[in-house]
Amino acid sequence: MRTAEDITALLEQVKDPEIPVISIRELGVLRNVSVDEDRVEVTITPTYSGCPAMDFMRLEVERTLREAGVERFTVHQALSPAWTTDWISEEGRKKLLDFGIAPPPSSADIRALKGTAPAIACPLCGSTDTTLVSHFGSTACKALYKCNACKEPFDHFKCH
Repeated sequence: MRTAEDITALLEQVKDPEIPVISIRELGVLRNVSVDEDRVEVTITPTYSGCPAMDFMRLEVERTLREAGVERFTVHQALSPAWTTDWISEEGRKKLLDFGIAPPPSSADIRALKGTAPAIACPLCGSTDTTLVSHFGSTACKALYKCNACKEPFDHFKCH
């Protein structure tokens, strides 16, 4: 008999297809895993409504479960509560940064700024002398920035 913790650990291998260094758990897309006798239920939440990667992530969850010998499962997609960048784990934020994507600040960090927009630090050199180039980067959930110090462009995972 597998536990919810076993299934969650198993699903750690399911990565975001747009950011292959981060798992759906680290990204906060994997919302819940429950095991009731011999049935597994998995709930995933898209980073935004209409996210084109959700179908792929659902299929990867199903494939991973099947390959592990889980025969009875359901994968639900929940839109409420809406996903928030606060659901990205600390290890997920570090992996985004290491991959060259500026992670979003947490809601607590934003509140601490008391209405001032947070400085977006370049993930390559760390400079906060950066400029927004486009509200949309390589995907709709990221914005494109340019570092004025090292002159490199980079994606910033938008807050929401």
